[in-house]
Amino acid sequence: MKKQELIHLHGLLAQVQNHYEQETGDTVEHDKYVDLGVQPTSIHKSKTDHKAAVFALAKGITSEMNAEEKEPVSAAAD
Repeated sequence: MKKQELIHLHGLLAQVQNHYEQETGDTVEHDKYVDLGVQPTSIHKSKTDHKAAVFALAKGITSEMNAEEKEPVSAAAD
């Protein structure tokens, strides 16, 4: 994946986080992401930095969603 694509994905994940937090009122815990200090607007950061940020943010979002899930969702379509 190219650096520009990673930055775009990083921005999209940040929007997903913001939307999730607004809709649920919960805060996504992502200490590792914050510790990296890489934002989607940090275009001067390296591709490797953005890749680590994408993985950390995605893990934080999915962990929060998994903790919220009370009943498993069937993989089959209705």
